[in-house]
Amino acid sequence: MKTRNARAAAAAVAGLMVLGLAACSGGSNGSSGADENGETTLTMWHNSTTGPGKQYWEDAAAAFHEENPEVTIKVTSIQNEDMDGKLQTAVNSGDMPDIFMARGGGKLADIVSAGAVKDLTDLVDDDVKAAFGDAPFSAFSVDGKIYGMPSAVLPGGIFYSKDLFEEAGISGEPTTIAELEDAVDKLKAAGIEPIALGAKDAWPAAHWFYFFAVRACGEDLISNLATNPDFSDECWLTAAENLSDFVAIEPFNSGFLTTSAQEGANSSAGLVANHKAAMELMGAWDVGVIAGLTPDEQPLPDLGWFPFPEVEGGEGAPGAMMGGVDGYSCSANSPESCEQFLNFISSKEWQENYAEAFQTVPASQDALGAVTDPSLIPLMEAYSNAPYVALWLDTALGQNVGNALNTGVVEMLAGQGDPEKLVANISNAAARG
Repeated sequence: MKTRNARAAAAAVAGLMVLGLAACSGGSNGSSGADENGETTLTMWHNSTTGPGKQYWEDAAAAFHEENPEVTIKVTSIQNEDMDGKLQTAVNSGDMPDIFMARGGGKLADIVSAGAVKDLTDLVDDDVKAAFGDAPFSAFSVDGKIYGMPSAVLPGGIFYSKDLFEEAGISGEPTTIAELEDAVDKLKAAGIEPIALGAKDAWPAAHWFYFFAVRACGEDLISNLATNPDFSDECWLTAAENLSDFVAIEPFNSGFLTTSAQEGANSSAGLVANHKAAMELMGAWDVGVIAGLTPDEQPLPDLGWFPFPEVEGGEGAPGAMMGGVDGYSCSANSPESCEQFLNFISSKEWQENYAEAFQTVPASQDALGAVTDPSLIPLMEAYSNAPYVALWLDTALGQNVGNALNTGVVEMLAGQGDPEKLVANISNAAARG
């Protein structure tokens, strides 16, 4: 966080703490704007590279073109783990896509601070604002202005195979870390990899630290972290120690340090999809990712979900969760057809299509009826009842500090560090900004 704007955006993200379900070239390469024939071509970057999600964006672009024949949207899919780096390169070069996936928080605020994002505050249709409510927009707000359109609400927790749990003799969903450790022991005794982890991509490993932190640290500390990235409180070390103790029982799949999160049958999501591992800690998007990696590319019929277990002795509010909001932004120099497209895909129809294509929770409350996957029902209930929902820590902290956090967790899991070193590295990164 290097600017006042970035910190202000992070403050707006605090709105996620009370979020509940009830409640591409931007100009430098000359592709934006109408040509001499009055026709416009928009470039768009999204992160769905296969299956129904990729098809959704192609269909949405085609449908918008049908209603607006003068506008063509050139859709480009980019691997999720490559998105942040490509966006940073685009910002640095001044060659932004017109429409791009935005993760909100400090990551989006950094791009806003560079003057590369369009202010959408007065460009979001009133009916869209009414259907979404205020909370989803908080992740995309900087200094009280909106810089992104939400598309999905994505709380996290543990997805699991009911069949593998039954095979291992696990009768109920773990509610405490002790019960989760017992489940790990039973799965290992049955010859089943307990927990899939795509640590090659860093952020999935860091999710474990995030959730231990939410259990160890109080709400005020978590909610103020984005504007005051202070890791001096003892709870951060406690969270790291709790993670270290959990890792000591060897709960993760063999080769987890070189396992990717979402690419192919041998990714962490693929291991769950093919019944090679029983659990994965992930956000709500995981249902769709897993579905795309099953042998028939259909939703996993025995997929279940339970909240991250409670941890004894922590100051975190029981039921508190980590999560995020995916969305899309327009580059600063994009034509008005950019925000028109974002309003178009925010209609009830296209939000329902989004929920079905991605097997996830749409941002529009009007479209929640499209959520039918059994594993998402308890997730939505837990989300609605959560005392607060914290934004993913790397997103809230921005790219520099967030990357240092994620990398530090992987180093500790690889035996190249310890809890003290992890907290020290995060503190040093926060001090550098």
